[in-house]
Amino acid sequence: MGSRFKEVKMPLENYVAELKKKHAKLSLDVDNEQKKQFPDLILLSTLKKEKLIIKEKIVKKIKLLQAL
Repeated sequence: MGSRFKEVKMPLENYVAELKKKHAKLSLDVDNEQKKQFPDLILLSTLKKEKLIIKEKIVKKIKLLQAL
């Protein structure tokens, strides 16, 4: 039964790592857009929403991992 939890935990850890990479990329994209003389406000809004959605997924998956 213990190995079953490991089978679930590893893919979840990998998924969280990928989400963190996406979140970091979005952070860079937001920063770069904000540094422009005339930032695209619609793009910024979209990027920030995506970033928030990913952050929420990270938090949920981390809570799930802690429960295993």
